[in-house]
Amino acid sequence: MTLLDAPETILRLLHQSLPSNSNETKGSYDNNSNEKKEDEADEEVLSYVAFLAAGLAEANEFDPSVWKDVLTPYLQQEAVAMDVQLQTATSLHQNSNEIVETFRQATEHAFVKVDDEESVGNEDEDVEEICNIRFNLAYGGKILLHNTKLRLLRGRRYALVGQNGVGKTTLMNAINTGKLEGWPAHLTTAYVDSGSNVDPDHEAQLVLKYIQDSCPNRTKEECVAKLRELDFTDEMLDGSIGALSGGWQMKMRLVRAVLINPDIYLMDEPTNHLSKSAIEWITNYLLGLTHQTVVIVSHDTTFLENVCTDVIHYEQRDVWGPYRRLVHYKSKMSEFVKLQPQAKHYFELATTDQVKYVFPEPGRLEGVKTSTQKFLEMEYVNFRYPGRDRNTLTDIHLKMTLSSRVAVLGANGAGKTTLIKMIVGETIPTNMGECKFSIHPNLRIAYVAQHAFAHVEHHMESSPVAYIQWRFKDGWDREKLESEAYRITPEEQKTMEDFGLEEIWSRRMRAGTLEYEVKKKNVPEKDNKYYSRDELLAMGLEHLIKQTDEKIASREAGLDLRPVTTTEIQKHLDGFGLPQEFGTYGKIRGLSGGQKVKLVLAAAFWTVPHLVILDEPTNYLDRENLGALSAALNEWGGAVLMISHNEEFYSSVCKEEWFLEDGHLTVQGMSDERAMKAVARKKKLEKETTETEVLEKAGGNTNTDGDRYKDATVNFWGQTVSKKEARSYEKAKKKGDVETMRKVLQIPKGKVMPGFEELGDGN
Repeated sequence: MTLLDAPETILRLLHQSLPSNSNETKGSYDNNSNEKKEDEADEEVLSYVAFLAAGLAEANEFDPSVWKDVLTPYLQQEAVAMDVQLQTATSLHQNSNEIVETFRQATEHAFVKVDDEESVGNEDEDVEEICNIRFNLAYGGKILLHNTKLRLLRGRRYALVGQNGVGKTTLMNAINTGKLEGWPAHLTTAYVDSGSNVDPDHEAQLVLKYIQDSCPNRTKEECVAKLRELDFTDEMLDGSIGALSGGWQMKMRLVRAVLINPDIYLMDEPTNHLSKSAIEWITNYLLGLTHQTVVIVSHDTTFLENVCTDVIHYEQRDVWGPYRRLVHYKSKMSEFVKLQPQAKHYFELATTDQVKYVFPEPGRLEGVKTSTQKFLEMEYVNFRYPGRDRNTLTDIHLKMTLSSRVAVLGANGAGKTTLIKMIVGETIPTNMGECKFSIHPNLRIAYVAQHAFAHVEHHMESSPVAYIQWRFKDGWDREKLESEAYRITPEEQKTMEDFGLEEIWSRRMRAGTLEYEVKKKNVPEKDNKYYSRDELLAMGLEHLIKQTDEKIASREAGLDLRPVTTTEIQKHLDGFGLPQEFGTYGKIRGLSGGQKVKLVLAAAFWTVPHLVILDEPTNYLDRENLGALSAALNEWGGAVLMISHNEEFYSSVCKEEWFLEDGHLTVQGMSDERAMKAVARKKKLEKETTETEVLEKAGGNTNTDGDRYKDATVNFWGQTVSKKEARSYEKAKKKGDVETMRKVLQIPKGKVMPGFEELGDGN
């Protein structure tokens, strides 16, 4: 009789896993009473071992190391008792481990259900196995994979597939760094990363030197020849990595991997930023490999279908508990979808109930009454980078309205990103004064750059909520104003000091000319003077004007009144598919590439923009999220301008195409007129309640005036007053405190505010 009754099936499996001589020995003990007692004691130990194994099986824990740690000590003891051949301690330990592993495999096979199989398809024969491990993987405190199996064969090309955030890049990194549990140390890898982590030190390196240092077994000539295959010029080879566009940087990473010639290629979004010709090059190269194994993460399902022989899919099943495992499908992507119909979104650009984006509608744009009225226009615009002998952009003609839905197309290096930077204000035409270059001064632009993660590279240890708080707590976009395009230069600062300029107070339109009110040092406010935009530009105060325009545009959007509380920001992040788990409690460093894109999008839309510019938005989003992004953009009331090589995506949004070739722009198609949604937001006026009703609802004393301070909606400078200021004004008004009312309304001494003449001029 045993103290703990183990399941009969597991106990039987344990007996079957024991060496055959132990069973024979037990049979010979039957005629000896003492030996029968010893046999009962042995059976007690085996029953306890089976009981422990049942607990592990119930918890779905089949990690070999766990079974050895838990069961080996008891089986070593049992091996001593049962051993009829005098063995050494070492052989006993080895035998015990072998017994445990045989027992574990038998138990796992018996208790794993048919739908729990981690491999689907016919077994491969006569193919070298280079990896067959079972492991756990976590990031921070989150378990990404539990007790999962990874088996790789030489010469196969695997698509690693799963939703954003499941840990695909984390797995690739763990393999590349050799930190994956049980990974064969003799295998060499070459990792082509997606470029999601911007490293200034890396980007400062010279291209050719970096390739040579990364491939010490290759000669300089070999490195140059391989780079030439992808059309790298001498200027590129001798230049810095950071000077390359996203497409050229990806080409460089691919060349580096090819030159390393590893056992396993690890490729994370290898088609990001690439033109069609470059994608064809890498496709043909991978198809020609027979000895190397390839593991690819990509949202480009056409590329995966053309290249990959197998699919490794992240799956979560009831029998595995709350954790995911990798399931190997020995088929191409199209066949995999037939086996897993719920995964069809990998091939379709469609919205689902699980993923949905909600973009805030753009606010009023002063002077723009219809969705077809121009807010941006260029004619005869040229641009040339300093030190270059030819223009990057030549004779550009274009216009944009709130109805515009435009895709900018062209080969890598054709000038697409340069044109975008001019529109967002990071550069100006080289022939300024000789061309027409008109952008509405209050236009708010949401710009998601090609290297989108550059937006958050200095905030990796912060949460997404903390990042947005830092960026917008002052009522404007701090990140933008601190960027090189807006930052006041030392020369400009000296000009301001020589002129005695303290700050720009306001802006007005007079006779068709923009004028800025300038406050000088040691000069009374009543003596402020207005200067035209052209006058200030002639003085070299370009960045000061841009900062002023940006702050005014932010006030127009109500950013100075919008609370930057955790609750408000998280509500905003929810509209971009970044739940509280990641938005409030997670760190940016822990976000996947797709989640970082969602954060950058959410931050860009915090300003309630009129125009959103997306530079390669498809690089890090899976198809489910791309479908949601497409649907949200089509519902949104602002203008859209995007650079993308993904025709399926941009054609679902954009009806107008700008083709750039050798710096020249050709416009094809026309954006459809859309409903005018960029209008002023009207406050909903609730039915006013009596003081008694308010007291009854509040259960005691309360401020019966609420938000009804109609006499103090804006201050002297046209800025909306806060609720706190409105209350202070109302209290002062009841007391007849003119000085406090003037202070709340920020009326300069010696001036009378129109509509508030009863407050006088302060003298």
